[in-house]
Amino acid sequence: MMFGNQSVINKFNLIKVLLILFLILIDQLTKSFIETNFNLYESLYINNFFSLTFIVNYGFAFGFLNDPELNQIIIIVIILSVIIYIGILMLINKSKTEGMAFTMITAGAIGNLLDRLLRGYVVDFLDFNIANYHWPAFNLADSYISIGFIVIMINILFRKKFND
Repeated sequence: MMFGNQSVINKFNLIKVLLILFLILIDQLTKSFIETNFNLYESLYINNFFSLTFIVNYGFAFGFLNDPELNQIIIIVIILSVIIYIGILMLINKSKTEGMAFTMITAGAIGNLLDRLLRGYVVDFLDFNIANYHWPAFNLADSYISIGFIVIMINILFRKKFND
């Protein structure tokens, strides 16, 4: 039987796991939609700032090491190791803010790992331009990872002011 704080922690961990599953589902559905409805490198112009563009990524975030000839098994093992480590941090972290941030990072990492395992590459499609600057295309999983990381950095920088 659980009492007090232990029960709250387990409920919060259940919420985090359910959120991970939901975020992965949304990520995979959007990627499947893009793959089904777009040809590779096809774009749907929305405005001067944003387009949907079907890109594949064999490397890491934002196309780093984007080479299909690299040994994908090594990349998958590295990513899986990071997922396990971040997942443990997510479960043991007592800060609700950091716990949710680690949850987002875990969901994003799993979403992109699923792409590698099921497709052999990661589907990217969110394509932003600001004036003459083009940001590399990315996906929702990349967004989860980036948002989670930013929240952790803000929490670390302002920990004394915003302690939860």
